[in-house]
Amino acid sequence: MNNALLVIDYSYDFAAPDGRLTAGTAAQAIEAALVEKIKTSHEAGTPIFFMMDLHFDDDEMHPESKLFPAHNIENTNGRELYGEVRDIYQQIKDAKNVFFIDKRRYSSFAGTPLHQLLLERKIDAVTLTGLVTDICIMHTAVDAYNLGYDIIVPSDCVASFNEPAHEMALEHFKNALGATIEP
Repeated sequence: MNNALLVIDYSYDFAAPDGRLTAGTAAQAIEAALVEKIKTSHEAGTPIFFMMDLHFDDDEMHPESKLFPAHNIENTNGRELYGEVRDIYQQIKDAKNVFFIDKRRYSSFAGTPLHQLLLERKIDAVTLTGLVTDICIMHTAVDAYNLGYDIIVPSDCVASFNEPAHEMALEHFKNALGATIEP
């Protein structure tokens, strides 16, 4: 199995205590495991895709503007990777196996070159990490399933601001998408 690691939306706005749409302590609690997963993947030469939510200031046309407060606004610190994930990214960002891709919808596949990049690298499995489990991770997982990828979700590398929805999403990944949920 050829695997790629996706680090989805681990941004300041989603993880910092004062982020605009923060998952708070749940997001911060996965930081060490996420950093370790990134380091291990990088050392193994695994392709790593940092997928980052991108919004524009006062963009009333984006469907999320009706659902959530403004977040991950272009050219703000809210879009920056958070904490030690930002630090490890800075160390490895120029490596040939590391990619940073903007996304405009929940799914990392919607409107991005991700699927094409995975095909070119003969990737058949994706490891999904980041934020938030029941929104962007879930939509990415469903698209990955529909595109034929095997799905791995390390439960210590995903989090949400809604714990019951987080648990439901993990069960959905396992029972409806056939994902491997790692402890």
